[in-house]
Amino acid sequence: MNFDLTYIPERSIKPRESGITMMMDKGLSLRETEDFIEASGQLTDVVKFGFGTSYVTNNIEAKIKLYKQAGIRPYFGGTLFEAFYARGMVKEFIQTLDKYDLDLAEVSDGSIMIDHNEKCDLIKSMSKDRTIMSEVGSKDSGIIVSPAKWIKMMSTELEAGSWKVIAEGRESGNVGVFRPNGTAHTLLINRIIAKVNPNDILWEAPKKQQQVWFIKLFGHNVNLGNIAPNEMIPLECLRLGLRGDTFFDFLPEDYAERLKQVNDESEIEED
Repeated sequence: MNFDLTYIPERSIKPRESGITMMMDKGLSLRETEDFIEASGQLTDVVKFGFGTSYVTNNIEAKIKLYKQAGIRPYFGGTLFEAFYARGMVKEFIQTLDKYDLDLAEVSDGSIMIDHNEKCDLIKSMSKDRTIMSEVGSKDSGIIVSPAKWIKMMSTELEAGSWKVIAEGRESGNVGVFRPNGTAHTLLINRIIAKVNPNDILWEAPKKQQQVWFIKLFGHNVNLGNIAPNEMIPLECLRLGLRGDTFFDFLPEDYAERLKQVNDESEIEED
């Protein structure tokens, strides 16, 4: 950090097991990638080439090298895996991972239906040679997955070898663990974390109010994903109590209460 400040929560150190931040790269240019790394590389754990963008993005091999040199783990979005799977090309998908020397991969079934036992077999097989993240939840807002099914799928995928299970939220933040208006499915999430360790879950949370909600529930070292490149530093400020939304969350309780009381008294005088 650039200077000393008391009462700042301690962030986990890269490579992290908790407090992970995943940035979604939807087609940054090579120069934009370099600029992103200069500005936010130290805050970034993993980068997802969103949906199928890696198929059409220029200089993808050079971008992968840049991220890896910066200590960031890049991977192809789960929709690309599903595109290979739907065409009966799982073997070719794995060969593509090898071609680009990617040690991190996502196995998902958000756009198509994959038998869950088969999905777990794929996770088990692929995790022998690389780190696997698997995604749970549908991208279709019309498909409702019961809390019991969320729990079963997350648990069995972790048992099969997933490093983290990704809770679907999409880049829009209005499906999966979120309602159409973007607010969290509180009951669903509470049911999930009663059975699944939150440190094993990466929550897709592209919107600020969603990030704030998860930080207040789980603390500053919650795993969050689908973060836009220009939102990495603002998110880190949320994690550290350096934005108004979380300003009082990490101050000593008596100190925070005193400040809140002063604020309240000031507002009364203004009225």
